Amino acid sequence: MRPTRGTAVAAGVFFLITEVAAIAGLLLYQPALSDANYVIGAGADNRVLAGGLLELVLVAAIVGSGVTLYPIVREQSRSVALGYLCTRLLEAAVILVGIVSVLSVVTLRRDLAGAPGAASTAFVPVGKALVAVHDWTFLLGPNVLLGANSLLLAYLMHRSRIVPRIITALGLIGGPLICLSATAVMFGLYEQVSTIGSVAALPVFAWEVSLAVYLIAKGFNPPRAIAGDIAPAERRVGVAAV
Repeated sequence: MRPTRGTAVAAGVFFLITEVAAIAGLLLYQPALSDANYVIGAGADNRVLAGGLLELVLVAAIVGSGVTLYPIVREQSRSVALGYLCTRLLEAAVILVGIVSVLSVVTLRRDLAGAPGAASTAFVPVGKALVAVHDWTFLLGPNVLLGANSLLLAYLMHRSRIVPRIITALGLIGGPLICLSATAVMFGLYEQVSTIGSVAALPVFAWEVSLAVYLIAKGFNPPRAIAGDIAPAERRVGVAAV
């Protein structure tokens, strides 16, 4: 597929939406995520529901970016491009599970409204378990899977040079780094929301933002042909021409 200006702008917009929606959604979720007794408290349901809505926008933007870029990057390597698309879609699916878990906390809180104190308190562990599900999806989706698909996309773009290599270098560094950081969090070396975790996430954040801005402002550079990737039919045409 020949890269077009419209495709570049669409991909860039999708990436910007993912960054804004992810940050805003997490901030709106805080009443349910940070308060262990949220299910029996006064609640901030509308705020949490707004966070869920933004996360649905995030899921749509993740899918949109993967589907938009796949026809472009598959010209470099169909298998690697398919791996990028699959991990991008899997990231969206994992985030969707997290959305359901948080919204389930809101449902639980509403169902317990007006219930006797002892009866409602017994459901606090259930609320904590649902929040724990979200925490794990947040670690596996926007960290492990994001790191994997960032590495694959950066590799394909680095190879074709359709964007500057200084941008793809951020993805090649940031993808593995955030995966390693997520592994460290998984084994309890430090908290995900911490100074170390934030520093480890900076390169992949810079990769997505700089890629988005470049695609919107400049579009794709002409792809560089790689001799080893010329299709057999194209080779036959070349031989016939000689």
